[in-house]
Amino acid sequence: MSWGLIAQMGFVSIQTTDLEASVADATTLLGLHVNTRTDGAAYLAAAEVHHELSYHGGDRNGVDRIGLVASSPGALRQLYDRVKGSGLPILSRDAQGPGLAEAFSFLGPEGYVFEVYTGMERVTNPLGRGASGPDRYGHLNLHPQDVVAFKDFLVTVLGFRLSDVIGDDFAYFLRCNSDHHGIALIKGPGTLHHHAWQVQSATELTKVCDRVGAAGREIIWGPVRHGAGHNIACYYVEASGAVVEIYADLEQIYDDERPPLLWGAEDNWYSMWSDFRPESFRMHGLAPAPLSAAIPR
Repeated sequence: MSWGLIAQMGFVSIQTTDLEASVADATTLLGLHVNTRTDGAAYLAAAEVHHELSYHGGDRNGVDRIGLVASSPGALRQLYDRVKGSGLPILSRDAQGPGLAEAFSFLGPEGYVFEVYTGMERVTNPLGRGASGPDRYGHLNLHPQDVVAFKDFLVTVLGFRLSDVIGDDFAYFLRCNSDHHGIALIKGPGTLHHHAWQVQSATELTKVCDRVGAAGREIIWGPVRHGAGHNIACYYVEASGAVVEIYADLEQIYDDERPPLLWGAEDNWYSMWSDFRPESFRMHGLAPAPLSAAIPR
């Protein structure tokens, strides 16, 4: 259920210096399937769409672009006008990846490229939906340097709603549909910290953890029950340097007029089970890839 111009989170696209390792992590650990593969890119999904995650080989690791699904063709036109009116640079009025319908791309705050589109080609998961991993891509966690400006952009330009507010301009959780958050913002060095994937239950979450452990890799935090969003989650670091979150039981907000919940910065908004959080947890992440390093499509 969505109420605004953005209906749902679409995809995350990452540049990686080791394409094979990134694809291997996404398939063997996370449990995604590859729908399209070229010499320099791979497009993967859990849900029955062409892609929710793509990797593009390059000379640095970084965030290539963030995909958002417009609620209608009319909404796409309104979003284009809003972006243009805000002064943010329009980069393209055509889809920049395979499988996308009508789309446009623009340069958002702190160097992040956004691609907004009306729909994506449907592709059947050959293993069955959720059979080997998550049901779908769910949300992003960004650590912008100017968290207030980034929040204002999401609210005023893209029409996101505030779900939770943490501290005095420290963190914001924002939604575009009934999911508690599609984008979470925590003040930081200007990086994407993690992309997050929904599984059916805590039992399914532990299966991913088992695969990570069996591969000799480490779960860097979790399972943990978050306060903001109430989801059960665990995290590991993928080959590109981004963190992957696996989660279940995310809060659903069906009242669009619900005021945001307020937390103190020192409250246990990050864990309802203990006050422990690994000191190194927030040190991981990816900066936006420079436009000069953009991968040809």
